Amino acid sequence: MDTCIAPEPGAGMNAFFMAKGIAIVGASDDITKIGGRPIYFLRKYGYGGTIYPVNPRGGTIQGLPAYACLADVPQAPDMAVLAVPASAAVQALQDCADRGVRGVVVLSSGFAEAGPEGAVLQAQMVAIARKHGMRLLGPNCLGIISVAQGVIGSFSIILEQSMPHAGHMGIVSQSGNIGSYVVQNVARKGLGVSHFIATGNEADIDVADGIAALAEDAQTRLILCCMETCRDAGRLTRALDLARQKNKPVVVLKIGSTDQGQAAAASHTGALASSDAVIDAVFRRYGALRVDSIEALLELGHAASILLPGGLPKGNRITVLAASGGFGIMMADATVKAGLALSTLEQSTKDRIRQVLPLAGVNNPVDATAQVSARPEVLFGMLSALMEDDNADVTQIFLSLALYNPRLRSVYMEALRNIRASYPDRLLVVTSQGPADAVKEINALGIPVFAGIDATAQGLAGLIRMAQLARLGAAPRYQDIVESLEEGAFRNEYTAKKALAAAGIAVQDETMAASADDAVQAACRMGFPVVLKIASADIAHKTEIGGVVLNLGDEQAVRAAYGQIMQAAGTHAPAARLDGILVTPMAKDGIELIMGVSRDPVFGPVVMVGTGGIYAEILQDVAVQTAPISEDEAHAMIRSLKLFPILDGARGQPKADVPAAAQTLARLSQFACRYARNVAEIDMNPVRILPEGQGAVVLDALLIPTNHAV
Repeated sequence: MDTCIAPEPGAGMNAFFMAKGIAIVGASDDITKIGGRPIYFLRKYGYGGTIYPVNPRGGTIQGLPAYACLADVPQAPDMAVLAVPASAAVQALQDCADRGVRGVVVLSSGFAEAGPEGAVLQAQMVAIARKHGMRLLGPNCLGIISVAQGVIGSFSIILEQSMPHAGHMGIVSQSGNIGSYVVQNVARKGLGVSHFIATGNEADIDVADGIAALAEDAQTRLILCCMETCRDAGRLTRALDLARQKNKPVVVLKIGSTDQGQAAAASHTGALASSDAVIDAVFRRYGALRVDSIEALLELGHAASILLPGGLPKGNRITVLAASGGFGIMMADATVKAGLALSTLEQSTKDRIRQVLPLAGVNNPVDATAQVSARPEVLFGMLSALMEDDNADVTQIFLSLALYNPRLRSVYMEALRNIRASYPDRLLVVTSQGPADAVKEINALGIPVFAGIDATAQGLAGLIRMAQLARLGAAPRYQDIVESLEEGAFRNEYTAKKALAAAGIAVQDETMAASADDAVQAACRMGFPVVLKIASADIAHKTEIGGVVLNLGDEQAVRAAYGQIMQAAGTHAPAARLDGILVTPMAKDGIELIMGVSRDPVFGPVVMVGTGGIYAEILQDVAVQTAPISEDEAHAMIRSLKLFPILDGARGQPKADVPAAAQTLARLSQFACRYARNVAEIDMNPVRILPEGQGAVVLDALLIPTNHAV
């Protein structure tokens, strides 16, 4: 076996989930110690397998026979938990391998997180695990809990009071404390957990393993992931792909961002394509739903767990209902701000509402007035009308104080029970702050409850996005050759555009001039007006030194511009190597985009498109995605720009050739993948998008090699 190759994501995780025997190495009688707590929890919550405490002193530990070493254990356990000092962990892991243990949890700290010596110990453990086909969780982790199986390889304080209920929500977290917080709050909401995995240092098992294992797990319907960083792009994307294929939605709380050294980026592209934007794009492409807070993770996870499988919104048309016109307006505002649409009610629906409540406001938002809570049949009649309206995908009802009043609570509960029974396939959500037992009762009907108006709107937007992501197709993968681009292509704009043109990317007819006479001859051949630009391997941003002169209409202007540019280069970049002056036709009118590629340290080539020209970095109107991208993905990226309405002919302007722009962007992504060995960044700025049917043309380009010093 090759000890350097990591197993496929999720491989071997059943050794933890379904462990039929568990050894605790470094076992203790003291239940406050790391070596004592797993034994105590296993016994407290009725683990059905055999527990093997291992301690050199032998005897009994917490009432169980203890073994002096793993070799003395009568039967090979599926899982071992190491609670020994880092200095003893390598030998303990070797003992596990010799005894045939399939999965090991290393709770101990003092490894890579502690410095170079700890990193050496961690590497030794990985080598042992890979050699013997054994999976290693940790080190420096909070371990694993498989609720239904009673498997506990953890010392988390969340287990001191109670074990979470068994259920369908799987949780994987790089941070043990954050993951524990999520588990505890999920349990407080009355939801069940399938498995909890805290990956710690991720020497072997990482978040991708957790996601993939939960995707394959029959108990799990929804995966919550708390993630600080991604160490291996391929493993993460394969795991997310698997979860999507298995219809297991993944909700990710991604905290922090990788420092890519953006301040040192040599191109506009490098400055604009931040690492956080890249991970965001990866999640979108592979069907994971990213949230920005732990509260959103819990709210969305809670609602989704109630609706899954099969109950997610079919669209974004929302009907809002309140007993107050003011609250209805607030709900409508929040709905629209969240990017959702207010449904347009059918006339028959309005007529039915008036039959039930003649004074009700029948437009959306629906003002039910206080009379809606007079009797259960009144609320049922109004909700029935809304449930049967095919113009709406979701109905939202706001309950401000009603659930705190025993009489009103009984009215609402009876109506909600009858509505759920009569319309089991129609989506209804409630906005209410409680009380907790009432919320739990409504949740038990299969109706999600959100605590606030804004939280409801954001939660619905998340659920709708989750449903959309589930319908994604497989992401494109580059399957052609990977090679190095010839070194000459990096020399200047002229050589860069020659290389891009060979890949099918449209550039202008250009000539390199070594003298003013050459420039004039080229301009006469092309036809006026023309543009002159300095060509140099040492001048990346030509406009900043006065190295570009536009719209030259005759021979005299060309001669003057040639001298002006050479003088500017001598003044502002005296040490620069000058290759000549580039002469090119003045481009036709159009809309300017920037397109480019940067290299993410984890995900590799990343393609970017945005509002172009000299204000690209100021406007920050960009979309990114890992390369390669399809033309459909390129279209979607361009449509996401704030600039897109202008490309699409806003205010009667002619439409731009967006299909040509998308084709250019897709071909650029293929170019980046083909030459990934030595192309670090590509900057095409501006790319002029001509009127519809006339194409797109690159006006300036910069190629930066991987060995470029900035």
